[in-house]
Amino acid sequence: MLDVRRMQVLRAVVTSGSITAAAANLGFTPSAVSQQVAALERETGMSLLERIGRGVRPTAAGALLTEHAAIICRHVAEAELALADLRAGRTGRISIRYFATAGQALLPPALATLRREHPGVQVDLKLTDPEDPLPEVRSGRADVAIVVHRAADPVGGGVRLVHLLDDPYRVVLPRGHRLQRKRVIELAELAEEPWVGNEWPAGPCVRLLLDGCAAAGFTPSFVVESEDYANAQGFVAAGLGISVIPRLGLGNPHPGVVVRRVTRPEPTRVIQAAVRESALDSPPVACLLDALRAAATSAG
Repeated sequence: MLDVRRMQVLRAVVTSGSITAAAANLGFTPSAVSQQVAALERETGMSLLERIGRGVRPTAAGALLTEHAAIICRHVAEAELALADLRAGRTGRISIRYFATAGQALLPPALATLRREHPGVQVDLKLTDPEDPLPEVRSGRADVAIVVHRAADPVGGGVRLVHLLDDPYRVVLPRGHRLQRKRVIELAELAEEPWVGNEWPAGPCVRLLLDGCAAAGFTPSFVVESEDYANAQGFVAAGLGISVIPRLGLGNPHPGVVVRRVTRPEPTRVIQAAVRESALDSPPVACLLDALRAAATSAG
């Protein structure tokens, strides 16, 4: 295999027209330059330079290697420039995974900031509902994921969690319900109510809610299962049961329902950004995290 550094020395000799001039340009001694050229001639098995008066000129093989050395030099310079652009966040790609309510409340303003500050960065954005997006980060398929993560669940190596928002649950009652007059309702008061599910298949948000019910001493009886918060509110408005929905999922309450706080306990889902540790130093990722935190502050 040809030594690229020796090829660059040869190019310097050919460009300057003499070993002495090349040595001065490179900061080497003439002897060191001659040794590099001689080593390259041994590698190729061909003569690369011939003397003309006090200078030298390339043989056909020397001219060929000089031409390729110039190409290599240009490619190295282009690679260094591309790497500098990537390091500065002027180019690159960021993969983001999210669940629906986080997408509605947090991602739009955060992505607008990312696009404004890093317009050359491509964004790979994918909704993962009903799947948990955290495995996408663990496996390296995503740089950042918006997740609901229970403290008891393992995170996995190579992943950092960044807190964004505490999102408390609210009870959604049909208008005219016996508990409507109360501003705050204890979770145990809902034990005998028919419940309308709002996430199917069940994911981390449902598990958090069931943990809260267990702490209040009961297991809810689900009479209707729906796939999202809007549909659940429709079933509640029709009088089929009550539902307990995170606050972020109640951006547009159904006109046929009332929303009340719950307590003892107040179930709360902790929304976090799961980030690959190897991506934390990326300027676009840092920008996205700052923008997500700002959006979470506004949403909270």
